[in-house]
Amino acid sequence: MLRALAFVLLAVNARAWTFAVSGDSRNCGDLVMPAIAAAARKDGAAFFWHLGDFRWTMKVDQDILHQPRYLRRPPSLGRYHAFEWDDFVSSQIEPFGKTPVYLGIGNHETLPPKTRAQYIKRFRAWRPRDAADRTYYQWVRAGVAFISLDNATAGRFDAAQLNWFERTLKNDEADAALTTIVVGMHEALPESIASGRSMMQSGVDTSAGKRVYEDLVLARDLSRKRVYVLASHAHLFMSGIFNTEYWRTRGAVLPGWIVGTAGATSHPLPPGWGQAKEAATGIYGYLLGRVADDGTVSFAFKRLRRRDVPAAVRRSYGAPFVRWCFEKNRRLVP
Repeated sequence: MLRALAFVLLAVNARAWTFAVSGDSRNCGDLVMPAIAAAARKDGAAFFWHLGDFRWTMKVDQDILHQPRYLRRPPSLGRYHAFEWDDFVSSQIEPFGKTPVYLGIGNHETLPPKTRAQYIKRFRAWRPRDAADRTYYQWVRAGVAFISLDNATAGRFDAAQLNWFERTLKNDEADAALTTIVVGMHEALPESIASGRSMMQSGVDTSAGKRVYEDLVLARDLSRKRVYVLASHAHLFMSGIFNTEYWRTRGAVLPGWIVGTAGATSHPLPPGWGQAKEAATGIYGYLLGRVADDGTVSFAFKRLRRRDVPAAVRRSYGAPFVRWCFEKNRRLVP
């Protein structure tokens, strides 16, 4: 009897699978992302999803300045702009090896001299083929629909993207083979706990963001599918980000996470962070999603420490800079 039960449990667990998510890998990402890649492989992650902000762009990233080739003669800003995305690919994406990587777009991918058109061309290989000319897309794995959205510019969704999103969501609602919808983007949707580092921070009209949120609530309620919402942009980790008075009074609290912890300078926790289920800053890591057979996704934050940086990377940068990234790469005020 016990053997039979163990076999059943093993079979159920065998059907579960995992994926990894993080964002904001500028500043020290050339150290942190290889650590994420190594840890995600150990976790058996089916893929890694980057939620945007690959490089600093407005200034030369500290990790590039500390590469051996640039220690004596740092690159000019113009020279850096010519290779910053190539560095992202070689230093941060290639360590994932055969693990698929999906890329979202962040606000730093649109800072001059970078443009969306350049982004679309350079990172086409990390989007599904039917989204070759878009910055937003969907892919499906084992009954779970993953939707990557673009709100990188002043916290907006344009009309074309909104139309695409609502058509896609309707199709997902009607698809009996789908049990779960996971939506990710760079900036958190409006009225989250981290409103100061979200679609609300730019002072623009937030109606499009609220519309996306309300669409997701409606999809959850009408189709009974599980809905989860992921973001970065704030350089910290937080779960339960929509547990705010605004969404509670509307009976519309969706499970949501911020995971901007892939190397960028840490931000202080926002006002009201005590309403969150979990909150931490000054740390690096990634969100590991474990998908059960029924489509339920359990998320856990996997923190990384200096010892998790691959030995070859530590040797290349040297102990002092590795220590700086893990202990000093922080912003003390908002």
